[in-house]
Amino acid sequence: MPIFTSYDGTELAYHVRGEGEPLVCLPGGAMRASAYLGDLGGLTAGRRLVLLDLRGTGDSRVPADESTYRVDHQVADVEALRVHLGLERMDVLAHSAGGNLALLYAAAHPARLRRLALITPTCWAVGLDSTPEQRLEVVRGRAGGEPYDAAIAAYERNLAVLAAGGTPTPADWGRAMPLAYGRWDEEVRAHIDAGAREKNLPAGAAFAGPGAFDPPATRAALRHLAGEVLVLAGELDSNPTAALAAELAGLFPRGTAEVQPGGAHFPWLDDPERFAGRLEHFLATGA
Repeated sequence: MPIFTSYDGTELAYHVRGEGEPLVCLPGGAMRASAYLGDLGGLTAGRRLVLLDLRGTGDSRVPADESTYRVDHQVADVEALRVHLGLERMDVLAHSAGGNLALLYAAAHPARLRRLALITPTCWAVGLDSTPEQRLEVVRGRAGGEPYDAAIAAYERNLAVLAAGGTPTPADWGRAMPLAYGRWDEEVRAHIDAGAREKNLPAGAAFAGPGAFDPPATRAALRHLAGEVLVLAGELDSNPTAALAAELAGLFPRGTAEVQPGGAHFPWLDDPERFAGRLEHFLATGA
């Protein structure tokens, strides 16, 4: 397990899987250890995955100053990793909340990115979000059997609590989790169970804290990104919706949005062959 020292002396770990050109992978969660990414549907067949454990997660150390869990401070961690790897320019894949870290990195270091794959990203860094009505339209399309009917009811309760300024219970978040997957089996249940162990909850709460984002400035900076960007949404995912993914892709000079049929928030688990094939093509030849 390789380790490098970031800008503030925090030792960060990363895990290497596969052979070929490196692909730096930024996990979501927010602040979940990179183990849940696995081999990204078999992407290791042609790429060397460099899976970063964000500070305070997985095998990385807890920082002395825990305010550095805020995502804008972690941009320097990604740059320190690039320097450590000796890469002039790099390909980056980011999932879910990790998409915000990738967006901020792209805004700060546009010349250091060759290709960027944003997989079912949240878009707080650029001030984009789906409405509750848009999200409900997607999830209600899965009604008609369990575990989805119970998950939809929990999802509706969560949105109502959030609209009232509250915080949904961990139990209701858990009950809604089947909606994050395009299928329901033992592998998916194990993936959900691992999330409870792999997340640093206090770090996740700080990740998008006050002051983390300046959407107008980030949007303006992203217009200078010369590299190609793929925004991949899942047909069954409520955040981002397909429309939101297309809106995000439109912020880049060379951005493309696509929707994986039957995919949800973890599309490499829903259809590994399709996912890996699409990513391999993008990384080799562009969108």
